[in-house]
Amino acid sequence: MPRISTNPVEALARFGYGARGVVYGLVGGLALLAAIGSGGQTGGSRSALQSLLSQPFGKVWLALIAVGLFGFCAWRVIEALTDADKRGSDAKGWGIRGAHLISGVIYAGLALSALNLALGRGSSGGGEDKAAQDWTAWLMSQPFGQWLVGLVGLAVAGAGVAFLWKAWRGNVTERLSLPSDKHDWFVTLGRMGFAARGVVFLMIGSFLILAALHASSSDVHGLGGALQALQRQPYGWVLLALTALGLFAFGLFGLVQARYRHIDAPDLDDAKAAVARMAR
Repeated sequence: MPRISTNPVEALARFGYGARGVVYGLVGGLALLAAIGSGGQTGGSRSALQSLLSQPFGKVWLALIAVGLFGFCAWRVIEALTDADKRGSDAKGWGIRGAHLISGVIYAGLALSALNLALGRGSSGGGEDKAAQDWTAWLMSQPFGQWLVGLVGLAVAGAGVAFLWKAWRGNVTERLSLPSDKHDWFVTLGRMGFAARGVVFLMIGSFLILAALHASSSDVHGLGGALQALQRQPYGWVLLALTALGLFAFGLFGLVQARYRHIDAPDLDDAKAAVARMAR
């Protein structure tokens, strides 16, 4: 059993893993319902959050999720800057820490969306693809923009390949202190979850590469667009259902991470100092 800590950075991290798990669980659950024709939707993270508005205490849940996602963003940034996970300073270590830093920025955006919904400030429907297309169009307008978009696409697709490899042969319970009687169940959840993430990351990376080749930001889609593309394929409901199950499994795995992950968090003062050094 992991020790209970009063470290606020660790508390933020655990709350953050839980919030991320809830979001993936919502996306996967709604997509699964859409696959079997029982309602649901394939709109991605922001649309899944918006669906909470129609539920009892929906705005309260959204506010809690927003706080959790901000916590996850903070942990990703702190972990990247302080190397709290002991990734190292070689090329691989910096690559992982850089990816975590980017992840933190992305989850900050999702947290803002959840907070705006909780406060009644606008809607997130359809915003995920539009946001991706807008930043792609901006990046493409820069010098060597098409090349940059293509490189981003290759990086995202590469992350997808890494997730698939981790699902197949990797140690999905790395950094987890699991009870022995539940170990096999949690491994299964992790493998299903990383496999589904691998599929959608590969698809999102492919959209970016196509956008670079065609010089068209309209080719870019986010998580919801990837799920909709699966649904349009032959036997698409099967492909969507399998992927949705995997995303739901990753949501459950996020709750496992919130409870059992080993988090060697720095003290709050050390974390503040690391962020301040980076800001300078």
